[in-house]
Amino acid sequence: MNTNPSAKTTPAFYLQAILSFVIALAVVVIGELYLPVAPWARAFLAIGTVFLVSSTFTLAKCVRDHQDTESVVGRLDAARVERLLAEFDPYRVPGEPAPTEQQPRYAPAPMPAPVS
Repeated sequence: MNTNPSAKTTPAFYLQAILSFVIALAVVVIGELYLPVAPWARAFLAIGTVFLVSSTFTLAKCVRDHQDTESVVGRLDAARVERLLAEFDPYRVPGEPAPTEQQPRYAPAPMPAPVS
């Protein structure tokens, strides 16, 4: 009873994500290098770029970890429901003890002793 199918990342999408990140980062770094500003301003922009990239990786990791946690919790909940459904006995009378291995669940009534 899996209601949350896992999304598979294709190699083409993975390559596209890597290339778009590399191209975007390269454009920003080249723009910072050729920007006609004082060296301190260029250094400030470079530090901001490094901070932005590192925080982006951290955020992506947190989102992935949260999705993994939700997936595991969902699977555990589904397993609990499956176990409850497997153990449910609609014919059990409340107040009677649950059947054991020695006591059959639906045994025929014992035959009365013959009268002599």
